[in-house]
Amino acid sequence: MENMKLLLISNSTNAGEEYLKYPIARIAEHLKGVKEIIFVPYAAVTFSYAEYERKVQSRFDEIGIKVRSIHREKNPAKAIREAEAICVGGGNTFALTKKMQQQGLMSAILRKVKSGTPYVGWSAGSNVCCPTICTTNDMPIVEPESFKAIGAVKFQINPHYLDANPEGHAGETREQRIEEYIEANPRRYVVGLREGCMLRINDEGIQLIGSRSMRVFKKGRETVEVQPGENIDFLIRRTK
Repeated sequence: MENMKLLLISNSTNAGEEYLKYPIARIAEHLKGVKEIIFVPYAAVTFSYAEYERKVQSRFDEIGIKVRSIHREKNPAKAIREAEAICVGGGNTFALTKKMQQQGLMSAILRKVKSGTPYVGWSAGSNVCCPTICTTNDMPIVEPESFKAIGAVKFQINPHYLDANPEGHAGETREQRIEEYIEANPRRYVVGLREGCMLRINDEGIQLIGSRSMRVFKKGRETVEVQPGENIDFLIRRTK
């Protein structure tokens, strides 16, 4: 997929574990040789960007990588252009998208990752790598310019995908919401990415990493369960 090196993670932290504990080895592998990342903390809502930076740095200390938050930069787009690698954290996707659009980061990041700069995102950070943020789980607490996102991949991701339909719950399931999306967007694949899993995209193709399967939805096709190790290059294949 051109020269892209993407690591799109469903969630930062598994239940009962420390922050970013489960994906840190894969992040280290993905960022091999990188000394410093530019971190985009704009999905943070109930805590400060500086707190977010410190939280991520405490985990990245284990792999010897410095975290530099973009909120400190006078020229954020320039910081992206000069970055060794880019990391976008999770939180509220609408807050993240609004700030990224205001600072011109969507197009800047797309150009940068197309040139081969490594990208890591979890949760909302995976959502914004898609064409739009329409398959996020988040509440629209702010209004971005549009739902358009980076568009580094041509499919949509639903992170934290859940199969559960709790007893007594009368609202839509995650599956039903995705089915509504593909009804309105019949040409788009949607990946239901369960927690503890991630997608790695590089010159070898796309791989599902983790101990759980993921679901793939598309209008007019049977929804399928994909196991780690199965070929899923159809998700990144160019369509005419």
